[in-house]
Amino acid sequence: MSYAIVGFGKVGQALAHAFARKNIDVSVASRRPPEALAPQARAIGPTVVARSLRDALEADTVILAVPFGEHREVAKALPSWKGKTVIDATNALVPPEELDGLLSSAFVAKAFTGARLVKGFNHMAAAKLAADPIVEGGHRVVFLSSDDEDATAPVAAWAKQLGFAPVKLGKLNEGGALVHARGGVWGQLIFQDLFRKEQ
Repeated sequence: MSYAIVGFGKVGQALAHAFARKNIDVSVASRRPPEALAPQARAIGPTVVARSLRDALEADTVILAVPFGEHREVAKALPSWKGKTVIDATNALVPPEELDGLLSSAFVAKAFTGARLVKGFNHMAAAKLAADPIVEGGHRVVFLSSDDEDATAPVAAWAKQLGFAPVKLGKLNEGGALVHARGGVWGQLIFQDLFRKEQ
């Protein structure tokens, strides 16, 4: 399984730290050229490699860590997303009417035609995401939701590999609604910093 983080702001860098901690290879990309990202990527760790957006999108699993409004630009970079998993770590702070009445991840999923979309890693602040998820024998919880149950299982396995305790919330419009922001209203599980003793 290959991984890429698209977006190299606070959340993207926090996720890169999680990969580096476990010596897992990950590509990072943004609108900026790879040489602009390379010094920061190298500083995080040798398994974090800055690439062009096109090269990064060759990964099997793409973590979307761009501002919500930029997701369509990322989606346009590939003619088809078939066979890829997209992890939506964005939060949409836009009025619900701009989302066609959908939760933001369902709206994002429409742009990534053919991809399996999983909402995850959006509910905690970047500083918490960057910190070691194993504290005093407990594992920091990460919430996952998707309309594709088969897509959630490998993402949960990967989250465990990073040291997190994945909690599946079910479909996007069911349990997943708890980790969505809607029109300036935060879901009840956003900013919850929870730990589980066993993974």
